[in-house]
Amino acid sequence: MRVFIALDIDDSIRARLEQFLDGVSGFAPEARWVRPESMHVTLKFIGWKSPEAVDEIKQALSAIRAGAFELSFRGHGFFPTAKSPRVFWIGIQAGPELAALAKLVDETAAVLGVAKEEHEFSPHLTLARRGGSGAPGWRKGDGASPVFQPLQKRLATMPALDFGTMTAREFFLYQSQPMRGGARYTKIARFGLG
Repeated sequence: MRVFIALDIDDSIRARLEQFLDGVSGFAPEARWVRPESMHVTLKFIGWKSPEAVDEIKQALSAIRAGAFELSFRGHGFFPTAKSPRVFWIGIQAGPELAALAKLVDETAAVLGVAKEEHEFSPHLTLARRGGSGAPGWRKGDGASPVFQPLQKRLATMPALDFGTMTAREFFLYQSQPMRGGARYTKIARFGLG
């Protein structure tokens, strides 16, 4: 099965994001917009693993000890750059606890043979893609694209985006099931914080 580790987002923040998407998605109709129910903050993408390997991952993640922390959803940007946009995202601000949790998750997965992250953790909430990966770094085919230009013009006229603050009290191991119209994410294990 295809798995990843992520934080869920509070329903109140999800509702504000859904309202925002209803207002701006028409400015980039060719982009693939994330369904509000699928939004999450990825800590570590793992990929395809056997059920036995997933059980080992669950067991290893259950040993992680970290406290609860606050995170705020505000601002926006584009990966890899605004001039060559492939991904539209909302920023996430948090204290050092979020990056520390991502590092613990990465180190825990590495012990089980999952490749460590090559880049520093960049917390964000992906809202739309123009195909391909949602990863921040440059990819083959990145370059100037008109897909997000109308959206960028619209965003330039709006006040600073702020969707609220929540307290992360848990993180999850998710299963990703590719489907027509986008993947379906299912929580398969919960791990408490605090």
